[in-house]
Amino acid sequence: MPESKSHSYLKGAAILASAAMLARVISAIYKIPLYSILDSAGRGAFQVTYNVFALVLAIATAGVPAALSRIVSSARAEGNANLAKRCFSVAMPVFLTIGFVSMLVMFFFSDNLAGLLNNSLAAPGIRVLAPAVFFVCIISVFRGYAQGHENMIPTAVSQIVEVVVKAGLGIIFALWFTGMGYAANIVSAAALTGVTAGLGLCIPLLIWYNGRINRRYKSNSNVGESPRVRAVFVNIMKVSLPISLSASFMAIMVLFDNGIVLGRLQSVLGYSEYEASQLMGIYALGLSVYNLPPAILVPVSVSIIPAIAAATSKKQFSEAGAIASSSVKLVNLIAMPAAAGIFTLATPILIALYDYDTILSTTILMILGVATFFVCLQFLTTAILQAHGYERASLITFPLGAAAKISISYFLSGNPAFGILASPIGTLVCFAVITTLNIIIIKLRLPERPKFFAAFIKPFVCAVIMACTAFLSYMLFYFLGSGLIGTGRSAVVLYLTLSIALSVVVYGFLVVVTRAVTKEDMKLVPKGEVIGRFLKVR
Repeated sequence: MPESKSHSYLKGAAILASAAMLARVISAIYKIPLYSILDSAGRGAFQVTYNVFALVLAIATAGVPAALSRIVSSARAEGNANLAKRCFSVAMPVFLTIGFVSMLVMFFFSDNLAGLLNNSLAAPGIRVLAPAVFFVCIISVFRGYAQGHENMIPTAVSQIVEVVVKAGLGIIFALWFTGMGYAANIVSAAALTGVTAGLGLCIPLLIWYNGRINRRYKSNSNVGESPRVRAVFVNIMKVSLPISLSASFMAIMVLFDNGIVLGRLQSVLGYSEYEASQLMGIYALGLSVYNLPPAILVPVSVSIIPAIAAATSKKQFSEAGAIASSSVKLVNLIAMPAAAGIFTLATPILIALYDYDTILSTTILMILGVATFFVCLQFLTTAILQAHGYERASLITFPLGAAAKISISYFLSGNPAFGILASPIGTLVCFAVITTLNIIIIKLRLPERPKFFAAFIKPFVCAVIMACTAFLSYMLFYFLGSGLIGTGRSAVVLYLTLSIALSVVVYGFLVVVTRAVTKEDMKLVPKGEVIGRFLKVR
């Protein structure tokens, strides 16, 4: 892979990954007191509300950043600055309209949406999030345009602004409404006002960044053919619609899963709506941890789309394959130990974060720990296909994964031995199916394919040894420390921190010794050569 392209790709990935990690840390801090304020039913309403928001969001915006990023990047690579600018001017009014209509649907039909999901407690939160859909439609166009210019800073900065405002205002409003004695679902809706406010504040920031991008490329503004508006619109829709439809399949799947599970818990197992929402709230605890690794690694998927698209537009397929291979290795080196760690340390993680531990919550998190690896790999393999022009592949793989999840949810949620466990089991099977199908298509269709086996085997061995280290060291610290500082939450935090620190050191040592990462790989990481010399990477 040429050094300049590798540096550009990894710099973009590093910027977005850093922003995502910081955002998720803030979100985790935000959810700990919020989930302490809410009872289990309130957490269940919070989760269902977010899922409704995610569906409208997916339909409205999922394909826009990817489409604009790919088209703008290809246009710049071909020296056509006019096409790059025309894409933005066409996309913005279209998605302003989509966002406005979506906002109205969420606000005026919130009770209907909550009723369909067998959780009326979610209706106030859906209304609060309605304006957020309008804001995010605008934001997605700005972010996609900036990413197409290989400028990840606007996306990264806006993510941080969004999450800081969400956390700050969310906690303030949650405490305020709790103090006034409102019910838990109203408190959760109040906390969600931070989401809407955070997104709204991102818009003036992105407008400013957009002005800087346009001024930077002003000297090239008359370069290339000036395409017709209709041609640009058709091109954007051609790329974005399959991605949006694929994303909506997943969002619809989650909503169907919520509705089916909540409905079956009530109609078959005899739970009340409130009790079913409590179980959903326990599931939400696991989801908050499960979402961390994908959030860190999704930026890698975002960054490779313009990088691979630019390479393929120049017929540089070997470069595109090299970018994809490095991405697969990067994802495995992070996702595998993360999944293994969540699975192994599920109980102390729940105690440390939420001071909550039951057999049910631990089992849910263990299942989701395994699922999180497949989620990470699914994001990456889907991005690889999209960047090569195979965005329609998701129209096959996503529905098949969704069908597997919904089937499992239906049959297992009515069984008292499983109940709410149907949701995490279905999630695991769903993403395993999608990932497997994506890899098969990549193997069959791409001219330069990532070296999957080589990128899997060494990280897997290292992750297994790391997981054993994490479990045994935690048990040892717990045994030795229980007589001195006890077994309360603070003590568990200490034991967990020590076991994670030791596991990270062991994993890093194994990665170097087994050459899971090589000297050549380190050149692709910012300051990687310096780190490689320090670690004696060969």
